[in-house]
Amino acid sequence: MRLTFLLIVSGLLEVSASVYSQQTKLSMSLNNVTLEDAFRKIEDSSNFVFFYNADQVQLDQRVSLNAENKSIDEILTDLLKDKAISYKVTDRRIVLYPEDAANPLVSQQSLTVKGKVTDSSGAPLPGVTVIVKGTTQGMITDTNGNYSLANVPIDATLVFSFVGMKSQEMPVAGKNNINITMAEETIGLDEVVAIGYGTMKKSDLTGSVSSVKSDAISAFPTPTVSQALQGRASGVQVIQNTGQPGAAPQIRIRGTNSIKGSNGPIWIIDGFPGDQNIINVNDIESIEVLKDASATAIYGSRGANGVIIVTTKRGKAGITKVDYSGTYSMQTLRKKLDLMDSKEYMTFVNIQQLNDEGKIYFSESEINNTGKGTDWQDLMFRTAPVHDHSLTVSGGNEKTQFSVGTGYFDQEGIMLKSGSYQRISLRANVNHDISKKFSIAYNAILSQLDNSVINGSGGMKGDGLFTSIISTPPTLTPYLDDGSYRDFRTAYPFISSGLWNPVMYVNETTRNITSDKVIATLSFTYKPIDDLAIKISGNAQNSNYRTDNYQSTKYIGSAGVASISTGKDLDLNTEGIVTYQKKFNEKHDLTFTGVLTYEQAVSKALGASGSGFLSNIYETYNIAAASIIDIPSSSYSKWSLLSYLGRINYSFKSKYLATVSFRADGSSRYSEGNKWGFFPSGALAWRISDESFMDNIAYVSNLKLRVGYGETGSTAINPYSTLSMLSTEKTVFDKDLYTYFAPSSTYPGDLKWETTAQTDIGLDIGLFENRLNLTADYYIKNTRDLLNSVQMPRSTGYNSTIKNIGKIQNKGLDLQLDASILEGIFKWNLSANLSFNRNKVIKLHEGQDVTGSNFDINVLSDYINLVREGEPLGVFYGYKEDGYDENGHPVYLDLDGVEGITSADKTIIGDPNPNFIYSLNSGMSYKNFELNWFIQGVQGNDIYSLSIASQNYVHYLGLNMTRDVLYDHWTADTPNAKYPKISDESASLKSSNRFVYDGSYIRLKDVQLAYNIPAKKLGIRAFKSGKVYVSGQNLITITNYKWWDPEVNSNGGDTSLNQGIDYFTYPTLKGVTFGIKLEF
Repeated sequence: MRLTFLLIVSGLLEVSASVYSQQTKLSMSLNNVTLEDAFRKIEDSSNFVFFYNADQVQLDQRVSLNAENKSIDEILTDLLKDKAISYKVTDRRIVLYPEDAANPLVSQQSLTVKGKVTDSSGAPLPGVTVIVKGTTQGMITDTNGNYSLANVPIDATLVFSFVGMKSQEMPVAGKNNINITMAEETIGLDEVVAIGYGTMKKSDLTGSVSSVKSDAISAFPTPTVSQALQGRASGVQVIQNTGQPGAAPQIRIRGTNSIKGSNGPIWIIDGFPGDQNIINVNDIESIEVLKDASATAIYGSRGANGVIIVTTKRGKAGITKVDYSGTYSMQTLRKKLDLMDSKEYMTFVNIQQLNDEGKIYFSESEINNTGKGTDWQDLMFRTAPVHDHSLTVSGGNEKTQFSVGTGYFDQEGIMLKSGSYQRISLRANVNHDISKKFSIAYNAILSQLDNSVINGSGGMKGDGLFTSIISTPPTLTPYLDDGSYRDFRTAYPFISSGLWNPVMYVNETTRNITSDKVIATLSFTYKPIDDLAIKISGNAQNSNYRTDNYQSTKYIGSAGVASISTGKDLDLNTEGIVTYQKKFNEKHDLTFTGVLTYEQAVSKALGASGSGFLSNIYETYNIAAASIIDIPSSSYSKWSLLSYLGRINYSFKSKYLATVSFRADGSSRYSEGNKWGFFPSGALAWRISDESFMDNIAYVSNLKLRVGYGETGSTAINPYSTLSMLSTEKTVFDKDLYTYFAPSSTYPGDLKWETTAQTDIGLDIGLFENRLNLTADYYIKNTRDLLNSVQMPRSTGYNSTIKNIGKIQNKGLDLQLDASILEGIFKWNLSANLSFNRNKVIKLHEGQDVTGSNFDINVLSDYINLVREGEPLGVFYGYKEDGYDENGHPVYLDLDGVEGITSADKTIIGDPNPNFIYSLNSGMSYKNFELNWFIQGVQGNDIYSLSIASQNYVHYLGLNMTRDVLYDHWTADTPNAKYPKISDESASLKSSNRFVYDGSYIRLKDVQLAYNIPAKKLGIRAFKSGKVYVSGQNLITITNYKWWDPEVNSNGGDTSLNQGIDYFTYPTLKGVTFGIKLEF
């Protein structure tokens, strides 16, 4: 597959002048037209371009021609016969010159142009690209900002470009010395951003859009795109739910909108919905986050949770560039839990045994003669390496531009023999102008993922990998004297029967997930007139995946267990876009965009499993070798979406701005009468700073007021929720197994679209020539017709149905500050954002509460999250404690006034939604040195720790615990202790505020020291420029949460009913990275 792709790309990139001029045949009929018109027709119908000096050749001479399938030489010979004009074909260029001139190339006067490029302070700028416009001739300025170009035509134009500076063009006009002073890009204003089905200058935006460019994305090493977004855009909360290699964070844009559906944003990759996990971060040119409905409504039923638009790198006309980026990282556990050692554990067991059995288990001599024992965290956790390498080649000419990149990422797990996450990616973007009116673009991303990391999350009483590591007594070792695995279940008479040997688990359990993903897009653009563009695109996304799980026969109590699941997803998109852009009377700017798009997605899956293997030789490669083969399972789903949409952008004097859009989505998921959803939006903006009354306020560079309203939607249901479905069941009759069909237990619902209406008021302020910029947005989002499951009476024959049950509101404030504090040799840029969001459930079906999942972890069995009218979504629900009774057992508050503790005494005990999130980014540079740091934090959210509940309260099963259980538990002398009495009686607790913790934290997310290598000054010719750096990730975290990490605070993924729960989640890691970037 990859070879085929490379051949396709090579074919698109290959440009051979001699082959083109020799093989290209033209047909045309000309009748008494000028030579100028004849040459223009040749250009329109081919890739040839004419060059001439109008003072030297007469193009007003008239000609006639009737050519059929002739070469360019044959046509020019006929056209120029007796016209005193000669020609020369070089590449696709045709140079015309007087017949008496000896050689067109010699006759062109050329010279050597030298000069120096500096910034506004006069400091030299190394690394500036200087090219002769329309050619690939050029160079890079040296460390002193100097350049020298030979053989430059006297009438040429030089183009100067540099990251962070405004590009400049300067006519040579016969001058030998040209010095250039480059100005920094005005922060934000002239920046072009993607807005969905088009682009726009940021200064002309009417909606709320945050833009993150490639230099910010790659400022710190990050394995995923979503991690690169953390702290870069206001109103965007990025939560690293797990430290597991390859796992993408959870993203919330302006709160949580849905109960049943996903609350994650839609990712648009190069124009089409795609999977963010396949993208190499170093391939990204920019990321735009669309936040308010006036910006997201153009995506209709997919825009309710926000839109993230990813644009990958494109080639540019000029010198071919080769860029390499490589990093090596070392990651470790951010912090160890403070667990009991052997002496403490044995003392703890004796206290429990004495309280419950009336006698101790370990003698005093055994305790005194033991050492610290096995530190299972040191044994099982390790320093894990991470490799990340990227190579990009880009370039082109005026007609064809290309960018090809490849990447390799390998992150090993921090647990002993726990596997790794590998990603190999290949990307190609090719743009080609067939003529002045026709162009073609081809984009492709290929990714191969191989994930062998063992998932250790969840479990209780030691029957999960993480819980077994911290639960195993320090008095035990993993192996017996004969080298066989120790069976912890029989180590002590009181020990948990579910306790795993963690060393045995990682050695004798394998898990491997592989997937091959391809995204390919081909588009044609036709511009019949200058102001009109018609673009037709086709996009295909294919994913093949397979999961293999095997438990060896060496695993205690196992006869060998194997399972396989495979699947294939195919997503096809076709899209037509018409764009009309016109400027009237130098005052009115109008852009109309009309789109028709159709998407169809098909998913297939197959699974098989078996147990009882004579040997481990097959593992998952021969399920038939199992003595017991389970019944295979398979699934299939298909859905489609048809959309019509239009948008009008209008501005008057670039001062008064308006945007109106409308989208209609038709989905196969909904029943007749509800298949179509309609999503309008409108926004206005007023650039106050352009008014005459602001002329005397010199320090205000930009002041713009924005207001907008729009509606977006969410499907939130599977493809067949509105249909009556049959389920397959099996039964034994007369000793034979029969398969039969039965109605599904879920009644089909007559459902409407979930719809989010959002109002946004924003203010953009730029001060001191836009060196200080502030963006503020206040929003109110109301989501109606919430979808969720509702229980049905048993008499109906169904268990549940899906209904539109209610309404949720989010409202908040986003603040973004960007400042260029110092310029010159020492530079300092600072950016900060602060976001507040308040979530409230407005209405539910018949006012009934909606509960989250029930968690049964032995010490308690209850649901934790609740959806209730008037409360934030997913609050924690349980009992409130009021100290201990005379036996050391928790006392719960009787809130309903009725004697006895019942479910009526439950109340709200916590809120997983933060009060606000914030970040601070700093970038400093002095000469060739850079120092960058990034601080990120969350304030006011609660965590419900099932990890602590499961670990520190099951006292009678011989599990190890954190040290404070031993030193801060209830006795008659310590009635106000942190933990209850050490006894099996304490293992039956209620879900209460005891397990709710403050999840606030502030973290030094990244810090980096870099050195830019002055290659030319040092006499290095192997590369043009380079950077070496060292950085640290998650080095400092300040928090009151006592478990592994506060950021790992959601068991809910993209849904919201189980948010804020920490249940032995793979801990967040800290690391050190060494990196290098080179440009050739």
